[in-house]
Amino acid sequence: MNVSNRVAVITGAGSGIGRATALALARRGCHLALADIAEEGLKETAWMLANLGVRVTTHVLDVADRAAVRALPGVVLDAHKRVDLLVNNAGVALGGSFEQVAEEDFDWLIDINFNGVVRMTRAFLPLLRQSDEARIVNVSSIYGIVSPPGQAAYSASKFAVRGFSNALRHELEGSTVAVSVVHPGGVATAIARNARVPVDAPADEIARGRKLSEKLLRMPPDAAGEIIVRGIERRAARILVGNDAKFVSFLERLAPVAYWRILKKATAR
Repeated sequence: MNVSNRVAVITGAGSGIGRATALALARRGCHLALADIAEEGLKETAWMLANLGVRVTTHVLDVADRAAVRALPGVVLDAHKRVDLLVNNAGVALGGSFEQVAEEDFDWLIDINFNGVVRMTRAFLPLLRQSDEARIVNVSSIYGIVSPPGQAAYSASKFAVRGFSNALRHELEGSTVAVSVVHPGGVATAIARNARVPVDAPADEIARGRKLSEKLLRMPPDAAGEIIVRGIERRAARILVGNDAKFVSFLERLAPVAYWRILKKATAR
C-alpha cells in the first residue's frame, strides 16, 4: 500500500506508539487526523510534524465518549475530504490481580481498550469504504497472544481486539477495506508508569511490577512506528513488533498451555 497522499486517523496520537506511527506515516507523505484525550500531547505531536509537508489536524477525543466518536468522522471529512487509514491505538493499562481490581476499573479499561476500537471502527467504516484502498489497523499487544498473571483486564481487552480484528477481516474480504492487527512487544512508552493500580495493593508489589515493566519495555517508539507502517505498506494482516513479540508468538503456538512456566523462568532470570 502506498500511503503517500492518503489520509490516516490515529487515536492515542499524543505520545508513544501513536505519535511514532504518525511520524512514520508523515515521512511518507500521509496526511493525518490525530486524536488523543491529552491536548498538550497532541500539540507536541503536531509541532513535531510541522515541517514534514503534510496536512495535520488535531482532535481532542475520549474514545469512551460515544457521542464524541460519532461526531468525529464528519469533522475529519470536512478537513481532509477522505479517510484511507484508521489506526486504533488509544489504550490504558491496569495492574493487579483480578480479585484486587475493582469492577469499575476493569470496566473503565475495557471501555477504552476494546469498546473504543469498536466505536471508532463503526464510526469510520462508511468513510473507509469510499476509498479505493483502505485499511483498519488495530493495536493489540503481546498480551493479546499470552496472558500473564496480574493482567486479567488488559489481556482480556487485547485478546478482544485480536478476535474482533480477525473476524472483521474475514467479513470485509473482497472489499476495498482490509484489516491489520498489531502485537507490540516491550515498547518504551509511558503506559506502565501511567497504569492504574488497586488502591489496596501493597506499595512494594506495585514497585516490583513497575520495575519489571521498565525492564521489559525497551524498544524505542520510533522503531515500533516504523515496523507498523512497513507492515501497512506490505498489507500485512498481522504485525509483530519486536523480537520479543515474535518469540512469544512462536512459544505460544509451541506450548499453548505451558508457555507461562517457560516465560516465568525467563523473567526471573
